[in-house]
Amino acid sequence: MTLETMGPETKVEPAPAGPSADPTLCVAGPNTGTPSMPGKNGITIGDRAFERLQKLLDERKAPESGLRVAVKGGGCSGLAYALSWDNKPREKDRVFQRGQVRVFVDPKSYIYLVGTVIEYEEKLLQAGFKLTNPQVRTTCGCGESFTV
Repeated sequence: MTLETMGPETKVEPAPAGPSADPTLCVAGPNTGTPSMPGKNGITIGDRAFERLQKLLDERKAPESGLRVAVKGGGCSGLAYALSWDNKPREKDRVFQRGQVRVFVDPKSYIYLVGTVIEYEEKLLQAGFKLTNPQVRTTCGCGESFTV
């Protein structure tokens, strides 16, 4: 909500509608129903990532599918992100949802991803998803791997 003060009168207006109005919620796994807080808990799907993922999911025509985000050993710094499509969550996955966009995270990867924000960036020569992870301490020179 926004608060506007005009002389002695104060009026409250509802927050604008659109992607920002929908929070990312944990819908499966521990803490079900809890909203994600960037940098603190869960996985947050940012506005541009939400819009891009919604478009890609619409093209896939598979309403139960989602983006799987995992952390794998590898790269020069020791850990690397792995993004892939999955048709449905696995039994022990945590599932984070914003609107109809779902992100699946396995329990081991979640330990390294707590507080992460998924965004989508478009630059002059490249476009893609960017994960802003508050736990990352160092990254390699190419930015493909990290340590916590």
